[in-house]
Amino acid sequence: MDIEKFIARRKALKISQVKLSNGICTQATLSKFERRGRVPALAILNQLCARLGLTVDDLSENQANSVTQIRQQLDEIERRLMMEDYQSVLQSLVDLKVEQIDAVPSRMQYYYLCGMLSSLINGTASDICFSFSQIVDDLDRAHQTIFTPLAYVGLGVMYGRLAEPEKAQFYFRRVRYYVEHAGSSGYANDYLRLLTLIFYTAEYYAISGDFVTSNRLIDDGVALCSDEHVTYYLPRLKYLATENAVKQQLSDKLIKRLMSETEAFARINHNQVVEVKVAALRQRYLQGIAASENN
Repeated sequence: MDIEKFIARRKALKISQVKLSNGICTQATLSKFERRGRVPALAILNQLCARLGLTVDDLSENQANSVTQIRQQLDEIERRLMMEDYQSVLQSLVDLKVEQIDAVPSRMQYYYLCGMLSSLINGTASDICFSFSQIVDDLDRAHQTIFTPLAYVGLGVMYGRLAEPEKAQFYFRRVRYYVEHAGSSGYANDYLRLLTLIFYTAEYYAISGDFVTSNRLIDDGVALCSDEHVTYYLPRLKYLATENAVKQQLSDKLIKRLMSETEAFARINHNQVVEVKVAALRQRYLQGIAASENN
C-alpha cells in the first residue's frame, strides 16, 4: 500500500492529522497508519481516503499488477474451497504469504480462507480464532463487509465440530440473520459468498435436526444458483437435500430423484467429492431398503 501517496495528499491539502481524523478515528490511529503502516479497519480507511479525495484502490495503483494477481489467486483458492479441494487450497495458502497482501479486502479474504479451511479440516481452535479475529476485531471492526458473517460461519463450523452446540448456535443464528437480510446488508450481489453462508447454515440446521429450516435454506440456495446462473454449490446443496430426505424418510421416488440430480450436477461441475458421497449414500440407502424388505 502506497502510504506515502496518502501522506503527500494530506500535506498538499494542508490538512493536519487531527483535522483529517476528526469524526472518523483517533489521531493515534491515523498516526500509526502513516508512521508504522498499521492499516486501520476498511471502513475507517475508506472515510479517510474519501476526505482526501482518494480511494483505497488509489493507494495501490503503483502495485496494480501485483494486487490484481493476488486477488485472482485468492479468488481461485476460494473457488477450490467451494469445490472441497482442501489439499490444493492448503498448499496454495502455504505458498501465499500474508506479507505480500496490501489491499485490505484481499487481506480479509486471505484470513477468511485460512480460518475456514482450518475449520473444515479440524485445525486447532487457536489458529481458527486468530484468523477470524483478524477480520472481526481489526480489518472489519465495523462489521460492514460479508467477511464478518463468513467468519461467523467458520466459527460456527468449528464449535460444531468441537461438540459445543450452544456456541455453534450463537454464530449460526447470526449468520442466518445476515442471510435473511442480505438485500439490505448489501451482500446480495456477492452471491457466491452468500451461497457459502446459506450452505453451511443449512448444513448446521440439518445436523441439529431442524429439517424445515435446513430445507428452506437449501431452496433459497438453489433459487439463487438459478437466478445467477452459477452451479458451484448446486452439487453440495442437492446432496444435503438428499441427505435430509433420507433422514426424514421421505418417499423413495423423491429420494432417488434427488440422488440423480446430485450426481448430474456433480459431474457437470467436476466435483468428485460429491460424486463419491452420493454414491456411498445411494449404496447405504439401497442396503437399508433391502434389509427392511428381508425383515
